Amino acid sequence: MLEVKKKRTSQRERCVLVAIVNKQQDEVKAGEYLEELRFLADTAGADTVHMFTQKLAQPNPKTFLGRGKMEDILGFIKAEDIDMIVFDDELTPSQLKNIEVLMEVKVMDRTNLILDIFAARAQTSYARTQVELAQYQYLLPRLTRMWTHLERQKGGIGMRGPGETQIETDRRIIQQKISLLKKKLQKIDVQMSTQRSNRGKLTRVALVGYTNVGKSTLLNLLCKTDVLAENKLFATLDTTVRKINIDNLPLLLTDTVGFIRKLPTQLVESFKSTLDEVREADVLMHVVDISHLNFVEHIESVNAIMQEIDSLDKPTMMVFNKIDAYTYEEADKSDLELTPRNYDLDHWKKSWINKIGDRAVFISAQDRNNIDELRRTLYRVASEIHASRFPFNSFLY
Repeated sequence: MLEVKKKRTSQRERCVLVAIVNKQQDEVKAGEYLEELRFLADTAGADTVHMFTQKLAQPNPKTFLGRGKMEDILGFIKAEDIDMIVFDDELTPSQLKNIEVLMEVKVMDRTNLILDIFAARAQTSYARTQVELAQYQYLLPRLTRMWTHLERQKGGIGMRGPGETQIETDRRIIQQKISLLKKKLQKIDVQMSTQRSNRGKLTRVALVGYTNVGKSTLLNLLCKTDVLAENKLFATLDTTVRKINIDNLPLLLTDTVGFIRKLPTQLVESFKSTLDEVREADVLMHVVDISHLNFVEHIESVNAIMQEIDSLDKPTMMVFNKIDAYTYEEADKSDLELTPRNYDLDHWKKSWINKIGDRAVFISAQDRNNIDELRRTLYRVASEIHASRFPFNSFLY
C-alpha cells in the first residue's frame, strides 16, 4: 500500500486509488500506473489520500479485488471521509455496480476519469462532440447500474418491469444520440478535410507524443504563439495548426492531443478524425520527456497508436525534451545492474537512440536549449521532402 496523505482542501474531492499486481504488471509497474493515475486525479480536481494494491492473478469478476481487501478499503473510506474510489483498470458494468453498492461512494475507473478530464478540457465544438460521443459509448453498457434504486424498494412487484422499460428507453435514446453525433462528426470531417486540402503543398509537420511532454511549449517556441501549455495531463485537446518559416522554407506545424497508457478505446475511436492531421502529415516530430523514468515505455505507447492509425512508417524526428530536468545518479559499484537513472545524456545518445540516425535531438523547450540544432534538423528533413515534391524549385532551399 502506498501512502499519499493530504488534508482536505476546499472544493476538491478526496479519493483513494486502486490497482492490482499480477504477471502483466509487477509492483513497480503498478506503482508507476498509480502515480500516473494520481496525476490524472489531480488534473480532474481530486486529492489522492491513499493508494491500494493487491496481488491477484486475475481481477475478481464481481468486485475487481478480493473480499478482504475490499473490506479494508471500505473501512478506510469511512474513517478518512473519502468521496471517491478510482480503479486503474476499466471496470465491467457488473463490477461497477457491485462496488458502488458495497462502498456507497462514487466509483470511477481510469477510462471514466480520462473522459471526465477530456470533457472539462474540450474547448471547440469539434472537440466537445468527440468527447460526448466517447462518453455515450462508455455509458451505454453501464445503464443498468443507474436503476439500482428500483431493486432497493420493498414490495417491488410491478417495479421491475417499468425499470427495465426505462432502461430500454434510455438505451434507445443514447443509441440515437450516438448515431447523430457520428453524423455530426462526419460533416465536420468533410469541412476539415477541405481545410487541409486548401493548405496547398506545404510540408506538414505533426507534433506527437505522450501527454505532458512539452509539445505545446515547443509549438509556442517555434511559432511564437501562445497556445495553452500547462504542467497537467491533456492540457491540449484541440488541434492547432501554425505556419512557420525555417530559413525561408515554409512549413505547417500541427499540435495534436497527447497520448497516455491504457488510453480508452472510445477516445481512440472518437479522436481518429482529429488524428487525420497525423495521418496526412509529411513528418512526425515525436516529442519525448527524457526526464521521465519511463520515457521508453511512453515511446512504445505512442508508437502503438501510430501503428493503429497507419502512421508509424512516416519520416520521424525524435525530440528528447526536458534535458534541463533530467537527473543522473552515479551507479553504486556494488550494484551490478544499472538503471536508466545511472545513464547520463551522453550514454543515451550512444545507446539504441543512436540507431535513429541523425534525426534525434536533445533539447529543453523551457530553457530554449539546443533549439538551433532542432531547427537545423527539421529544416534538413523537411527540405528533403520539399525537394522530392518540387524538384524544379528545390534549388531555392
